[in-house]
Amino acid sequence: MTGRAPTGAGPWPYAVWALTRAWLLACVFQVVTVPGPDVTVDVSVIYRGWYETLLTGTYPLDDVTWQYPPGAALAILSPALLPFLEYATAFFVLVLLCDALVLGLLLYVGRRPGMRAAGAWVWVVGVPLLGPTVYARYDLMVTAVAVAALLAGVRRPRALGALAAFGALLKGWPALLLVGVRKGRWTRAAWGAAALTAAGLAASFALWMPGAFAFLAFQRDRGTEVESLGALVFHGARQFGWEGRVELRYGSLEFVGPHVELVSTLALGLGVAALGWLVLWRLRAGSFAAHTPAEAAFTAVLLFTVTSRVISPQYVVWLVGLAAVCLAFRAAAMTLPAVLVLVAAGVTLLEFPIGFGHVVASDAWGVTLLLVRNGLLVAASLIGARRLWRSTVPGRPRADAARLAVEGQPSRVAR
Repeated sequence: MTGRAPTGAGPWPYAVWALTRAWLLACVFQVVTVPGPDVTVDVSVIYRGWYETLLTGTYPLDDVTWQYPPGAALAILSPALLPFLEYATAFFVLVLLCDALVLGLLLYVGRRPGMRAAGAWVWVVGVPLLGPTVYARYDLMVTAVAVAALLAGVRRPRALGALAAFGALLKGWPALLLVGVRKGRWTRAAWGAAALTAAGLAASFALWMPGAFAFLAFQRDRGTEVESLGALVFHGARQFGWEGRVELRYGSLEFVGPHVELVSTLALGLGVAALGWLVLWRLRAGSFAAHTPAEAAFTAVLLFTVTSRVISPQYVVWLVGLAAVCLAFRAAAMTLPAVLVLVAAGVTLLEFPIGFGHVVASDAWGVTLLLVRNGLLVAASLIGARRLWRSTVPGRPRADAARLAVEGQPSRVAR
């Protein structure tokens, strides 16, 4: 016996990955046409425009659609690594490489004791369910950093902290990867590395080019985007004569009209409540296993996604990546929330780009798609939060004993 757990994967993950990614590339190169708006415009027009601005030595200070932390400049400038390719082509190739990196990491750790190949399968299946949008945004690059952070953090908390900080400066949300780190010296190591990395990188970006933190004002002024949970209020109100309208603002289609500001404020309040729950969970949690950081990060990102004023389709790739890491552990408690996220990814493709015209029009089909997609994410959030609490907070002796009996090997790996 070698002590290695069999993966049961064989060549199939690679084969399915190759076939599905060939389809995604065919979509973004417009060999295959997916109904709805052209999702590649963000890369060929918007990203390319930011690229030209960044090359002049400044952030896009006058462009309110620049909604990203300063590290996003690295993603936008990354096609320069392939100067022999046209900008959009180089971007798609780099996203493909990041996609392959995530698959490789998940399959590699799947051979360790207490791990399995299920996480790799979540990634293989979940990414194409989102359709071409997933390759036409830089969110998959950020997700690759997050996956690497969580997998490295099983044994190296400082690596988790440094990569989480780097990811946060790319797009904010990877800061949530730190919420589930084991208390004590692991927390000190991870959070300390994150603080040092974030401070060093933030200072570097600020010195590199002016306007590194102009995005904060643009984010503050955002309203309720048509795909968000709060938007369902106005999709319904439209059926009864609500006098508002849909406008392109801050790079997305938002509702404008009576009571929109109130709903946006309530969404912020729900976000604060989600943060409060996470703080309470962190204070009460007493049992941290190897998979706890992944499950806490998955739950945290779910909570902040559903309470956000914006739920863009590419946000779901964050959840697919975190779900994949969770299910890479044999002791995972997040199987049902992960399945709900995968189903939500498929519905998201129907909602955008295929049915986006129906969503903007607030017709029956568009509202139904939005209700189903957002309902699945809400259900995944609530179930994930409940399972995270039950598996880590003391007070359930029988449940704790049963969990420890099942976990066994992963708990030893965590040490």
